[in-house]
Amino acid sequence: MLRLALAAGTALGFTSSPVAAQGGNEVAQAISADMPALMEIYRDLHAHPELSMQETRSAGIMAEAAREAGFEVTEGVGGTGIVAVMRNGEGPTVLIRADMDGLPVTEQTGLPFASKMKGVSTAGVESGIMHACGHDTHMTAWIETARLLSARREAWSGTLVMVGQPAEEMGTGARAMLADGLYSRFPKPDYALAFHDSAAMEAGKVGAAVGWALANVDSVDILVKGRGGHGAYPHTTIDPIVLASSIVMKLQTLASREIDPKDSVVVTVGSFHAGTKHNVISSSAKLELTVRSYSDETRAKLLEGIQRIARGEALAAGVPEEDLPEVSWKELYTRATWNSPEFTEETLGRLQAKMGTDKVGELPSVMGGEDFGEYRRADEENIKSIIFWVGGVPEAAYKAAQDGGPPLPSLHSAFWAPEADKVIGSGAETLTLTALDILGTK
Repeated sequence: MLRLALAAGTALGFTSSPVAAQGGNEVAQAISADMPALMEIYRDLHAHPELSMQETRSAGIMAEAAREAGFEVTEGVGGTGIVAVMRNGEGPTVLIRADMDGLPVTEQTGLPFASKMKGVSTAGVESGIMHACGHDTHMTAWIETARLLSARREAWSGTLVMVGQPAEEMGTGARAMLADGLYSRFPKPDYALAFHDSAAMEAGKVGAAVGWALANVDSVDILVKGRGGHGAYPHTTIDPIVLASSIVMKLQTLASREIDPKDSVVVTVGSFHAGTKHNVISSSAKLELTVRSYSDETRAKLLEGIQRIARGEALAAGVPEEDLPEVSWKELYTRATWNSPEFTEETLGRLQAKMGTDKVGELPSVMGGEDFGEYRRADEENIKSIIFWVGGVPEAAYKAAQDGGPPLPSLHSAFWAPEADKVIGSGAETLTLTALDILGTK
């Protein structure tokens, strides 16, 4: 997950003249009483992160907590995922997801419970491991939500499906669980809920985008071929660095000239590799791109445009047909996440009434990626979904950054240390109140 580029105050839909919360206090009070024990769970999860598809210890902690709360628990779904089900009479089925994986990042927060774990990433590189995306707060809030809803069974009717998901950072965990029978072996949801901590919002604040929430994420590789030679005699070569540079610049016109300005896209060349020595013109260059979009149609336009531009620039440079650039991307990409508009607007309104308009608001969509959208995509006509953002930035640091002070560390940063008690508290409160609103009998 990438850092959110969000502004503060009313631009996010939070009112500057807050409306006091009405109701919901009992849940917040219960969370406050539970917080010391929850922080012990959080510190343990933070100190023992696990890489994608290796989350056995984390899954075990969540599974044990769900069993103790009265759920029927199945482990090993989609690899290391867990599914906890509670049937409580007739009514809707609500899925609540938390992701479990850490990142190959060596922690530098200085926390007394900082991770010292090491592991080998999918790239085969050994490194430190860290919950640099805050999934430890997600798991802890998930545990509290399961406990709160179990203790309030008299207040709701329906079915809860609590999902502990692996490999969100790889964008493959949700699809792995679905492929392993999530919707055939277990009750299929009518609603899907989740939250993600934010490194750009004040701690404890809650929001959600209406409609598109997060983007399609494609990783595109372009192998540019030329004809190498001596740097003193460029006329005898086809310089792939010059050609690749032309491609880089031309790619920017996809966003500026080919896509509707109201349709947000990103085409970023994050890596450019070529050459070995000052006076040698190489025979090839490699570009690595991250490409972001929302709709499937816009994604297709971008990928076609990248291929067309690479081919056209190469032909203009005199590259023969058999040596035209090779453009490739993975079919298993992270697909865009959609918050069901009417459901999201109604949910935010109810949360504002219970938690306060200064704490809950509407947010803009972002170009980061999340695989939570797969739970709705598996049955788009019948499943409503929403993923919330819960702020994690301590108030003093947030205000200092707004006033031109030190920049905030982003998600995936070795320095990201959310104000965990506020993330966990607001996350659990948001998920619990939303589930009670959907399933409530009163």
